[in-house]
Amino acid sequence: MSNNTCESSNSSKKIKKIVLAYSGGLDTSIIIPWLKENYGDPEIIAVSGNVGQADELEGLEEKALKTGASKLYVEDLTEAFVNEMIIPTVQAGAKYEEYMMGTALARPIIGKRLAEIALAEGADAICHGCTGKGNDQVRFELAIKAFAPGMKIIAPWREWSIKSREEEIDYAEAHHVPLKINRETNYSKDKNMWHLSHEGLDLEDAGNEPQYEKEGFLEMGVSPIQAPDEPTYVTLDFEAGVPVALDGVKMSAKDIILKLNEVGGANGIGLLDIVENRLVGMKCRGVYETPGGAILYFAHNYLETLCLDKMTMHKKQELAITFAELLYNGQWYTPLREALSAFVTKTQEHVTGKVKIKLYKGNMIKAGAWSDWSLYSEEIATFGEDHVYDQKDSKGFINLWGLPISVQAQVNARNQKQGK
Repeated sequence: MSNNTCESSNSSKKIKKIVLAYSGGLDTSIIIPWLKENYGDPEIIAVSGNVGQADELEGLEEKALKTGASKLYVEDLTEAFVNEMIIPTVQAGAKYEEYMMGTALARPIIGKRLAEIALAEGADAICHGCTGKGNDQVRFELAIKAFAPGMKIIAPWREWSIKSREEEIDYAEAHHVPLKINRETNYSKDKNMWHLSHEGLDLEDAGNEPQYEKEGFLEMGVSPIQAPDEPTYVTLDFEAGVPVALDGVKMSAKDIILKLNEVGGANGIGLLDIVENRLVGMKCRGVYETPGGAILYFAHNYLETLCLDKMTMHKKQELAITFAELLYNGQWYTPLREALSAFVTKTQEHVTGKVKIKLYKGNMIKAGAWSDWSLYSEEIATFGEDHVYDQKDSKGFINLWGLPISVQAQVNARNQKQGK
């Protein structure tokens, strides 16, 4: 392996303490020894944001200290992740090209905590392991700029000579860094309580079908083919757009998501294979597992069809695209996103009620919705006899609604007759 010297050797000598966004994955595992070698043996403080990645946190402290960190913070961000990031985004109905943004949702809150710890520790720099090709470098760094605008940011992928994940493994082996992956199963993954993403290897060819039925590929659920032959029903209660109960049992939004992950995963719900447009300009292909999230989005939207008036719903759907782009592009901590969230919160005042969903082999089927705030009137909408809607009124309505069209047609006909 060639010597991976950094480009800014003069400035690196001034850096004595670095806070590292640490997951224990391939990138951050080799970054600790690399920083030691190339930044004058600084103190490395590793920070891992717990956003529900579960078993990935096991043995993290031992590994961080063994590879050269002086300490490891494991910050429990799960409640904040759900209540400050996930629920407001579900309420907004925001998806980026169908993607429910599991990675994008986690990065701002982790970046914020990195900045807070770096300031408290008196660090000279914050380091992350994001590549120069991805979106996460932007998400982390914009969050850091929002809370520690003067902090130096180190991104090894933009400095070192390593060019691939294979070379990263070479570096890890040469420096005796233990890894949980191998060259054959080296998918690039990101996991939290909301989703699991898969990129790389055979998925880089858009012509390859994902290996959903292969043992070990899916981690949060099963392929629809392997799901039960009988449907499963779930009932969700919402108050002001926030999930508050599952199957009649009151629980936190966090616990609801975890339960929905179980039942959704077992029924093959929430798989997405997408070629998306990254912020940095390229297209990339990924497979996402979001079982609980898919159910939550579906149920919330189902209830909104009852509780929101036409113009509010349509404007909300329009602004959801902007909301999703802001989140995907790392612009969570911005005035525009805050303004959109204020709008969304207002729209949710009466999104209260209950919905029932049937889950069957990857499908979500509506099975009933009820709300005291429902704007749907069976008496008005019925095809049977009613005493509240006078169908004769529609004639005058159509004449007035169509008046501009009639006037334009008359003007066109007159001018055509005069040869204009």
